[in-house]
Amino acid sequence: MLDIEFFSGDKQPMCRVEVADTFLLWLARTDFARIGEETATDLSINGESFTLPLVPLAPLTRKTFIEFFTEAVVIHTKEILLQLDQNSPQTELIYRLKKLIELLDCLKNEEYQYLQRV
Repeated sequence: MLDIEFFSGDKQPMCRVEVADTFLLWLARTDFARIGEETATDLSINGESFTLPLVPLAPLTRKTFIEFFTEAVVIHTKEILLQLDQNSPQTELIYRLKKLIELLDCLKNEEYQYLQRV
């Protein structure tokens, strides 16, 4: 399992979405990896100092991520519905859809100001 983490404006971890390796590999082959620019950001977590590559969720970057995940949810929903018609939904597609919705929900929460792709 790997993580995609969201941090608040005070750079504290707020939300961690654990994703399977296969899901992260799939994301890496999509536009997800090209949205936003990672910036070395200093932060303190539980009294320890770290410098992490974080993507600031400026309004345009946040909007682009939301559009990406919304489109992915629609595509995966369509695929699942087609497979349901054939009585054979793939568990990987259902997993992706659940994770896409979880990530989309985090991105819509404007308390989160940073995203980390780990």
